[in-house]
Amino acid sequence: MTIQLSRRALMLAVTLVLTGAASAQPMGGGGPPGMGGNSGPADVGTVTLSAQSVPMTTTLPGRIVASATAEIRPQVGGMVTVVNVSEGQQVAAGDVLFTIDAASYEAEVAVAEANVASAEAQLPAAEATVQRYTALVGSGGVAQTELDTAQATLAQAKASLISAEASLRVAQLTLERASVTAPIAGTVGVITAQIGALVTANQADALTTIRQLDPVDIELAESSSNLLALRKALASGELERGGSAPSVTLVLEDGSAYDQTGTVSAADVVISQTTGSFTIRASMPNPDRTLLPGMFVRATVSVGNQPNAFLVPQRAVTFNDDGNPTAYFVGVDGTAERRVLTASREVDNAWVVTSGVNAGDELIVDGLQKVSDGGAINPVAVVIEDNGVIYQQAPRDVAEVTP
Repeated sequence: MTIQLSRRALMLAVTLVLTGAASAQPMGGGGPPGMGGNSGPADVGTVTLSAQSVPMTTTLPGRIVASATAEIRPQVGGMVTVVNVSEGQQVAAGDVLFTIDAASYEAEVAVAEANVASAEAQLPAAEATVQRYTALVGSGGVAQTELDTAQATLAQAKASLISAEASLRVAQLTLERASVTAPIAGTVGVITAQIGALVTANQADALTTIRQLDPVDIELAESSSNLLALRKALASGELERGGSAPSVTLVLEDGSAYDQTGTVSAADVVISQTTGSFTIRASMPNPDRTLLPGMFVRATVSVGNQPNAFLVPQRAVTFNDDGNPTAYFVGVDGTAERRVLTASREVDNAWVVTSGVNAGDELIVDGLQKVSDGGAINPVAVVIEDNGVIYQQAPRDVAEVTP
């Protein structure tokens, strides 16, 4: 009995489904005749295109380098008595990094000061002798040769004083160099000498290295062929150079975007014979020390503006059998018109189109699955949000259009 009831219920359900399917009507127009659809115009979303100046960029590989680097080596020899800094510390130009035992250099200064005092003491007597002999030589009290000798002695005393003062200055400089100071501001690297280490003047091994990390420099490599193409585009007017230095943005090794913007600061004037490229140097703010020397990055460099270009959303573009980009527009007779475009590059979610489009053209961006070349359409103005969602354009409220 239970089995018979189940069969009856099943037959009843099938009958209801078939009846509902036969009586169902399509929800929208544009379906092909004979398939249960409506042969009326297809509702499509459109946007109006306008010519604009589109920034042109190029993406280049790059490497982070410190904007300034100083290897710290002692200029005098001796034992390190004080290490005044630690690794990673920020220092200013002139800060004392290391102190070398200065006892012998202090003694040399004392000797030099004594020599200066001795030379200064001899000078007054020599000057007095010359003055006295000068007064007596006219009366015959002193021979001319004696005056000449006195004048030579005075000149020698003056020279001795100058030499002693120079020796004192050298001794003082040597003493000052016993305090090893930072020539630039920056970050202290690995320290190789500790207290008690014996160092020599101008030794091969640096005591430490100071690097300026804010800002940092980026060394970018660009091919010579791209350089020639860029110059041709500028000369022909296809590209306009901006008034300020080209801007630079970075993508880090992990794929994340760096939150600062830099500028191109210099470009090399020779092409590498081995790589066929030349080096571009950019400066980038690095307040949080996120960028470290040696890091590899991808830099997007603004090289100018492309005038009279159109940004065509990628969602509206397909490619024909020849691989050329195409898009549907609202034709003059109100039907869909398929055109072949000339697209040069991508910008965000759009193609930069230089031909096949005119200012004021209505581009079909929604409902493309219902559109064919020459087919009847009912265009509705829409707005494409940055996230790709399409809304119907309205004075007050915005109604969402199903993509």
